Amino acid sequence: MRADLKIIESWIEPGSRVLDLGCGDGLLLAHLKETLHIRECGLEIDQEHIQQCLEKGVSVIEQDMDKGLPNFQDNSFDTVVLAQTLQALHRPDLIVDEMLRVGKRCILTFPNFAYWRHRFYLMTGGRMPKSPHIPYEWYDTPNLHHCTIADFDELCRQKNITVLDRTVVDDARRTSMLMNLNPNFFGVNAIYHISR
Repeated sequence: MRADLKIIESWIEPGSRVLDLGCGDGLLLAHLKETLHIRECGLEIDQEHIQQCLEKGVSVIEQDMDKGLPNFQDNSFDTVVLAQTLQALHRPDLIVDEMLRVGKRCILTFPNFAYWRHRFYLMTGGRMPKSPHIPYEWYDTPNLHHCTIADFDELCRQKNITVLDRTVVDDARRTSMLMNLNPNFFGVNAIYHISR
């Protein structure tokens, strides 16, 4: 399992109710169900991923989260997870509001577009950056909003969101002293644990 998913796992209580938005093939939820005995629910729009979730025994609902989460009551989950999907949503600010309405705590991960190599790539090449974790061309990328750690920190300030924990990691999902000193410049991926 990816190291960022291990960090997510460390922030989830055993036996809790977990909603994973954009759960993909259900790998995280299946793992959490086996190790932490959570009560899981995944949201996914891709039919192939939905089938993979079902094959893993993961409860999944076909739903477009860009339309919100109206079918879930307030505080119906202990934790809501959104891993590597925030930047692909039409209104990420609204889904963060919905996550905090539905879940007592939320975990988000996203690529940091202010990472120094991206800045250098853009400055020297004059083209949109490509990297192992962002391998797309500008015209076929699923990323609609290029968020930075500083941007997300500001969103949290504006919305009075409490950041319980924040970790930044590199491509190998490791952290370093430089990333801790200046996360917005040296962090490749951000992992946030938030609540109201």
